[in-house]
Amino acid sequence: MSSILRRLQGGNLEVFKFGMYIIFPIGWMYYFGTNLDDRFSVPGFWPTTEQSHKIPLEKEEINRELARMRMVDAVRREKRQQRQELEAQAQAESSNAE
Repeated sequence: MSSILRRLQGGNLEVFKFGMYIIFPIGWMYYFGTNLDDRFSVPGFWPTTEQSHKIPLEKEEINRELARMRMVDAVRREKRQQRQELEAQAQAESSNAE
């Protein structure tokens, strides 16, 4: 070990450090940059074309989608109003009980 340290003095140490500065990033890129699909892929991560949203292009399709969205909004609004009414009743009952 001491013979290695004796050899790595002065200029030899600088050459060794420079070599490490060059070799380390190249080795890192070689290890992580090759065969990325097999190494880092997660099967089923991205949705398939059947699972993804399809943007309507025809006027009838757009109208159907707008009607569906309005229906969903109306149902959510109704549920939210019912929940608010129930909360208001619960608060009124709790204030009457006190």
